[in-house]
Amino acid sequence: MEQMGRALVILGAIVLAVGVLLVLLGRLVPDGRLLPGDIVIRRPGCTLYLPLASMIALSLALSGLMWLIAYLRR
Repeated sequence: MEQMGRALVILGAIVLAVGVLLVLLGRLVPDGRLLPGDIVIRRPGCTLYLPLASMIALSLALSGLMWLIAYLRR
């Protein structure tokens, strides 16, 4: 039971951190574009947002973080 409680506390902290990050990013970048490679197509009644560069950068950052975690656990 103790391990499950710890896991839930950690999961809650992660969700809280992601929520705060999203709120701050929404205030800093109101139109949603973070990097120059992100594509926004605006038409009357429809907006299409393709965050290509942001997703590539996020993927690289998460891959690096996972590599670091795996390296430190050896």
